[in-house]
Amino acid sequence: MSKPDRALPWRLARAHLRRRRTQNTLTILGIAVGVMALIAALSLTNGFTRALVDATLRASPHLSVTAFRPTPLDAELEAALRADRRVLAFTPFLADKGLLTRPASPGRGAGVDFTTLFGVTPAARKVLQLPAEQQAALGSLKDGEVLLGAALARSVGAFTGDTVRLLNSTQRRTALRVRGVFSTGNYLIDSAYAFTNLKTLQALQGTQAITGYQLRLHDPAQAPAVGDDLTRTRAYSPLPWQSLYGTLLDQLALQKRVIAFVVLLIVVVAAFGIANVLTLAVFEKTQEIAILRAIGATRPLITRIFLLEGLALGLGGLLLGNLLGLGISAYFTVRPFTLPGDLYFITTLPVEVRLTDVLGVNAIGLATTLLAALIPARRAAAVEPARILR
Repeated sequence: MSKPDRALPWRLARAHLRRRRTQNTLTILGIAVGVMALIAALSLTNGFTRALVDATLRASPHLSVTAFRPTPLDAELEAALRADRRVLAFTPFLADKGLLTRPASPGRGAGVDFTTLFGVTPAARKVLQLPAEQQAALGSLKDGEVLLGAALARSVGAFTGDTVRLLNSTQRRTALRVRGVFSTGNYLIDSAYAFTNLKTLQALQGTQAITGYQLRLHDPAQAPAVGDDLTRTRAYSPLPWQSLYGTLLDQLALQKRVIAFVVLLIVVVAAFGIANVLTLAVFEKTQEIAILRAIGATRPLITRIFLLEGLALGLGGLLLGNLLGLGISAYFTVRPFTLPGDLYFITTLPVEVRLTDVLGVNAIGLATTLLAALIPARRAAAVEPARILR
């Protein structure tokens, strides 16, 4: 086929598009709104997920390696941790659970709550990412002092300087002075965790052993691999944060899929608006199609004409939708959406645009528009010139 023949489908498609500008504009806007909503929704969901994970990891190590049975400090393992470039910091720890109480005082009733207590060394300030003042308190805990999660402190009714009583899992009792409180923004952590120094908890349990080591890594995603490497030939069990918070991650992933599916329906409905526009065009241009068939136009050529029309409408909607979606995401990055601080663990809704999401949205949008255009295109190609022109 000559070059003019190759350009014929596009020339005819462009001529058709010019004649129905209002309908075409509305179709493009419908697709654009759907794509914009999908990109913005995914970006906000990504930001929410990242903020929740960041808040969770502030008071949680990226990786814990736990001894199969209580063990003294392991010099060989510590040397391996220092030599591993993936490890940013580590601390030995001793874990325990107990009942925390605050006796009643004039004007205040007694307070009580359960807690997970960690005995750590000053190196814990590098393993956990707390605000500077709270981090300093964690790294300088003296014997008999405790650092409480903010929600736990409110539940017990304990303030800095108060004395609380602890009944641990071995039925031993001790009194601890509240050094301060820490806040990660994650209620599940702030309502359950407390920290004391390693020596205090060892004295309470009557042991010199530790539970294991807590690690902070340069890349949290490497926690499973690092855990496997460190424990392959040692009597320790790895617990990466992905396993510890696996249910949370699964829930967040499901939330993203549900939101994406619901908003994607908008894109699909808008894309199939192309089918309506092109079906009407086929009905109006039936005689023109018959004449083209009569003078030698093949069915594939007729099909290409209407597929090009659908492709042009789809690409126009995708381009405009991408610009609007990225623009909204950029706006919320500069001026984050404010959330009530007493209802949510974050005060602003962060945004995170991922290239994979944008590419996925465009791929699905383009496939849907082409599928929607294929139906009327095949109908146009099936026109019989002899019957129409008779």
